[in-house]
Amino acid sequence: MEKILGLLYIILGLFLVICPIFSSALISLAIGFAMVCFGISAIFNGIIFSEAPIYSYLSLSIGVIALLFGLIFMFFLNALPFLVSLQFYIVGFVLMVYGILGIIYLKDKKLTILSIIGLILGIITVALAVFAASQPVLIAILIGVLLIIEGVALFVVGKSLTLIETYG
Repeated sequence: MEKILGLLYIILGLFLVICPIFSSALISLAIGFAMVCFGISAIFNGIIFSEAPIYSYLSLSIGVIALLFGLIFMFFLNALPFLVSLQFYIVGFVLMVYGILGIIYLKDKKLTILSIIGLILGIITVALAVFAASQPVLIAILIGVLLIIEGVALFVVGKSLTLIETYG
């Protein structure tokens, strides 16, 4: 299964590197889909964690906002270069706010660690947004190169690079 996934990563990465302008539409769809999934997840978290009412309310609010932006990115916006940067900013800020809220309001240690990871990913995403604002086409190429590297690792080694780093 890992070899098939690795091959798909390599193909998708090559497509992003070869056709960076066309692939910005693909990035917009992927970000939109991810935001919709994140929004649905945040809404469910807001419903599940009703014992922390502030976290629950804010999680519901962030979920609805993420869901709406995801749908906008998927159906109403062309992925013009400056919009790719805007998308990264929005995703980054949503991840940072969600991570901070989890750190403050969630008491479970595992959920706090996940919130810290979300905060870190949000900061990285905002850094990518700064890069995308100055070089929007290079973001597609950068994502393509990263997919190729991960795909080669999956295809050759049979493990994800994150698993190799974690377990050696």
